[in-house]
Amino acid sequence: MVFSSVVFLFRFLPAFMICYFLAPGRMRNFILLLGSLFFYAWGEPVYVLLMLFSTVVDYGNGLLIERWRGQRRAAVPLVVSVVVNLGVLGFFKYGDFLVSTVNSVFGTRIPLLRLGLPIGISFYTFQTMSYTIDVYRGQAKVQKNLLDFGVYVTMFPQLIAGPIVKYRDVEDCLHSRRTDVTAVSRGIRRFCAGLAKKVLLANNLGELWNQVMDGGFQEMSMLTAWLGILGFAFQIYFDFSGYSDMAIGLGEILGFHFPENFNYPYLSGSVTEFWRRWHISLGSWFREYVYIPLGGNRKGLPRQLLHILIVWMLTGIWHGAGWNFALWGLWFAFLLILEKLFLHRALSWFPKAVGVIYTFGVVLAGWALFAIPSFTELVSYLGAMAGMGGLLDGNGLYLGREYLVLLVIAAVGSTPLPHRAVSRLEQSRRCVWTALFRLGEKVIPAALLLLCIAGIVEDSYNPFLYFRF
Repeated sequence: MVFSSVVFLFRFLPAFMICYFLAPGRMRNFILLLGSLFFYAWGEPVYVLLMLFSTVVDYGNGLLIERWRGQRRAAVPLVVSVVVNLGVLGFFKYGDFLVSTVNSVFGTRIPLLRLGLPIGISFYTFQTMSYTIDVYRGQAKVQKNLLDFGVYVTMFPQLIAGPIVKYRDVEDCLHSRRTDVTAVSRGIRRFCAGLAKKVLLANNLGELWNQVMDGGFQEMSMLTAWLGILGFAFQIYFDFSGYSDMAIGLGEILGFHFPENFNYPYLSGSVTEFWRRWHISLGSWFREYVYIPLGGNRKGLPRQLLHILIVWMLTGIWHGAGWNFALWGLWFAFLLILEKLFLHRALSWFPKAVGVIYTFGVVLAGWALFAIPSFTELVSYLGAMAGMGGLLDGNGLYLGREYLVLLVIAAVGSTPLPHRAVSRLEQSRRCVWTALFRLGEKVIPAALLLLCIAGIVEDSYNPFLYFRF
């Protein structure tokens, strides 16, 4: 079940909200837990048991850490939590990849496991693991109520694709939370904006990428290759940031406050800045639970560069079981190391626009690594981006005409310009502008919702890219 589906919008969500808001106080956590389990089990009824297993294991580990606090054996449940979570993640996500790699390298015939990847496993295993780490560090209080802890792990607004929420960020809301008409209204507007990003922009930009890929790699022109990777870059941004907006909006309706996950990343002046703006919750998780424990920048430059390499190898592998994801991680590790050594300082000598163009260009090259699993096809595509297949062709000119307006809208939409325009209207002292803002505040979300519903009904192409991670 996805947010941008008829089943979710017209069946699950209304039924859940009616039950949730009619339920008294403490019963709401029970309703939220049941609703979240039903939401997950709708598509994967078997793997809901795996999620419950992770929940119970880390609930128990947290209790043991608290009971043995101050003793050496308190580290045992922490180790158990890390091993179990990473073991489960590794088994389901990388088992077949490792078996096929061994078979190809050593010529063996070990049968593949052929296990489906549980949706959202990369997200909820990181959340439960961060809970036990924080309890061990004394940065979070142990949760003694299994129901409340289950709500934290299974909460359907952000269960499938984040943002990754630390327990300490929602601890107070699990016990007591308030919501009012203003918060609900704000949450609905945020949800509608995210839905529009997904349905009206990401889905259509995905069609551009699909058409480029379906056209084949032989004699692909430079124009076609760049249009394709631009389409993918904007697709994955609006797809993932749209999901995050919907999750944050739903959370606000329910009384939770989830962290922001994107901050206009395509305006970054360096790769370092880009990764402070893109998938912020994942970057924060790796920084807090991997980079800093390794030593961060406290042990000299050579060790810092090694830590960056390790973190980005893990970041690439986290995204998927494929050599292209490992290459993608290495690509950004290489760029970040260059910036630490000299490139960041060199970029500061030029206007910000130079840094933005450089960053956007290398990020686009990175998206090619991310999106194309075949090494042969990847080399061909990068060659086409470099102009090896010529500058123009008929397909590129056709796609340019068809998608130019959409790409311009996407480019503007990935900047703070629309938000600033709305803010100026809201803060204007002129009655006409204030009235226009009040009207738009009510009409635009409704209009976007209607357009999205029409798009959902008519369009069969409606995946969320990060569901497979």
